[in-house]
Amino acid sequence: MIKIEDGKIIIGGKQTEIYSGAIHYFRIHPDQWRDRLEKLKSCGFNTVETYIAWNVHEPKKGQFDFSGMYDFERFLRIAEELGLYAIVRPGPYICAEWDAGGLPAWLLAEGCALRCSDPVYLAHVRDYFSVLLPKIGKHLYTRGGNVIAMQIENEYGSYGNDKEYLRFLKGLYEEAGMDCLWFTSDGDLDMMMSGGTLPEIWKTVNFGSRTHGAFGILQHFQKDRPKFCAEFWCGWFDWWGEAHHTRSAESVREEIEALFEEGAGFNVYMFCGGTNFGFTSGANDGGEYTPTITSYDYCAPLSENGDYTPAYFMLRELLHAKRGIEPLPLPPAPAAQAAGRVQLTQYAALFENLGAIGEKHTSPAAKSMEQYGQTGGYILYRTHARGKYGDTRLSVKDVHDVAYVFVDGKRAGTFGRMSWGAFAERFDKEPLPFAAFEGEKQIDVLVEGLGRVNYGQKMPDLKGISGVCLDWQMQMGYEVYLLPLDNLDKLQFKSEPQPCPAFLRGTFKAKAGVDCFVDFEGFTKGCIFVNGFNLGRYWNVGPQKTLYVPGPLVKEENEIVVFELEKYERPEIFVTDKARWDK
Repeated sequence: MIKIEDGKIIIGGKQTEIYSGAIHYFRIHPDQWRDRLEKLKSCGFNTVETYIAWNVHEPKKGQFDFSGMYDFERFLRIAEELGLYAIVRPGPYICAEWDAGGLPAWLLAEGCALRCSDPVYLAHVRDYFSVLLPKIGKHLYTRGGNVIAMQIENEYGSYGNDKEYLRFLKGLYEEAGMDCLWFTSDGDLDMMMSGGTLPEIWKTVNFGSRTHGAFGILQHFQKDRPKFCAEFWCGWFDWWGEAHHTRSAESVREEIEALFEEGAGFNVYMFCGGTNFGFTSGANDGGEYTPTITSYDYCAPLSENGDYTPAYFMLRELLHAKRGIEPLPLPPAPAAQAAGRVQLTQYAALFENLGAIGEKHTSPAAKSMEQYGQTGGYILYRTHARGKYGDTRLSVKDVHDVAYVFVDGKRAGTFGRMSWGAFAERFDKEPLPFAAFEGEKQIDVLVEGLGRVNYGQKMPDLKGISGVCLDWQMQMGYEVYLLPLDNLDKLQFKSEPQPCPAFLRGTFKAKAGVDCFVDFEGFTKGCIFVNGFNLGRYWNVGPQKTLYVPGPLVKEENEIVVFELEKYERPEIFVTDKARWDK
């Protein structure tokens, strides 16, 4: 039995304090789950916390995937084998700097209101939870598993105040018999607590500093239940074009000691952040659009590749002392290897391979990526201006997020959603000059969708464009190629260099099963694949200068493919043994 009694958590008849660390199964290769969980246990934690990301489990309506990297049940079983409790946060919205906060692309295309009592949205949530909750239910502590608590929604008071929506989610838990602790978590503001909580549900608070003040806010709303910080932010996430966020171990120690002084349990967010592989990173927009980078290192106690940091050893010492437990042996630090310079000797131009790797659609007007049924990656809009035109100017409407414009196959300009800081001079600010002609001009607009906004009022954040204009005239009739880049085996490579955007391919030898990093110095913008696995986006605006390659992906003979959108200095790339960041 699990219950709250006299302000304490009782598990199996014993008062239990919860000391948790966040590890997201969907950000770590499944063959590395045990290593990260063992390191959590050895650090002195007794619980692991994870979100459940709806968009990876139901990429298309009614089509579910709980395999491989998305087999969260295997993740929970490993944690249970190691003697760890588990806290599960099923959403349906999770934020997490994850694409669209975990909401599926097909749901965004529905046009229904999100995160409220819109009946269309609620019907989709019910359908999803009818599949998900029984899977979680098998792992409840009360059924012999290790799940002791589940969150209702996520930081809802930062977004809305629809209590009927929260009660709907609670009702789904009741219908499914989710016999564990239920809680809400919100930021430490009165407004957030007012909007995101229910009177009868355990309330927790999220913060990264000013511990005593945060619990003072919580006390206004709850006095008879345990104090718990559902997210203690030990670091912070990064976005393209800004400095890498770091935090001293000493500042973390001060707040953890304050948590102990408060008699509070806590969940360190993140314990090991992992990686936004592929096109899974999210974005924020509080007036300026800021897309999240590929690494989710978060300055966590375990680094992106599972290595120990000073914060880890500080926490290990502190947790063992406060809990009065004997330390377990430390698992080994991860090995890493450098394969050196890799020559990229084969080339495939994107425009010559549209028919091979692009799914073609036609429509009279340009629609969003999601409306064509695409989840992420790139999309090409092709239209033709026919007739007699004087000198005009070409503009692209509603660019989300970077649009490369080509006229008769030649790059004419680039539009971007960002204009701040590092991007002030990167994109065209005015419509492009379009010289007079009579006849026909082909206009191609290649759009990269960066992360969908995962927090706040700018959701939903649909990707693509809404049209191409010559002066005030909307161009009509589009051939559209969906380019999720999930079928690169169909590319036709050549031995001669090809104009960008292009794919470059090479091979390298390595020790199988050992981590490495790809250093993309000399390249500008794109994504990288190793042995067919999409490592994620790269961009020379920083702060990230390498992409992590998990050891389980590495073979003795390896293929690397670089998709470069703009330009590169030389056809070679480096495989190294260290992560590199802007100084």
